Amino acid sequence: MTRVQATPNGNEAAIRADVAAALRLACRNGWNEGVANHFSAAISADGKEFLVNPRWVHWSRVRASDLILCNCDDPLTMERPDAPDRSAWSIHSALHRNLPQARAALHVHPPHATALASLKDPTIKPIDQVTARWFRRLAYDLAFGGIASDTEEGERIARTVGNHRAVMMQNHGVTTFGPSVAEAWDALYHLELAARTMVMAYQTGRELAVMRDELAEETACGWEACRDAEIAHFEEMKLVLDREEPDYRD
Repeated sequence: MTRVQATPNGNEAAIRADVAAALRLACRNGWNEGVANHFSAAISADGKEFLVNPRWVHWSRVRASDLILCNCDDPLTMERPDAPDRSAWSIHSALHRNLPQARAALHVHPPHATALASLKDPTIKPIDQVTARWFRRLAYDLAFGGIASDTEEGERIARTVGNHRAVMMQNHGVTTFGPSVAEAWDALYHLELAARTMVMAYQTGRELAVMRDELAEETACGWEACRDAEIAHFEEMKLVLDREEPDYRD
């Protein structure tokens, strides 16, 4: 079987196209919130140079060339005429500074994951194979401090994440990570899907059939063996965009 390849690290043009595609696809799924929220991807080897979507541009219109190139150690970033959204800088500069393994970081407030994040216990429990993907593999940030406007919010989130692929941010939303945009986007897709299943199960008012730990771990490990499928998922969705919204590559 031919192995599906993610966009190589350091290929700025290709990474720009991937970030723009991820924004367009997120918009199609109804995960955007006005002109807020942010997707970023590192292009330098140390992860400190990264691309982020431009301030207050609707995700349905973002093109590859619109993305802003930032350096997380540049203190003058917010004085630039094309400065990113302040929350984007607060969160994503800290993530790329502290988590070099997280080449892509996708932050959103999707409806089901945000609803779950609003609960006293936002835990995703292993009640089917998608929710089990996150068994012991999801970080929880329970210290929301309001709309992010300084780097401390991002620093705290980065400390919470550790080596996890995603973080549930209580009273806020979610952020997913990956060694490529493709893998971070697939994680976001399945995190929102898992949250939807949890919310719908809670709505029944019936007792949850939570998997035993051993089965949940076995199922989660099965997901980890499917990296090719994660990348193929994103590549297939880009083919849809190539047919219907090809200007994302511009």
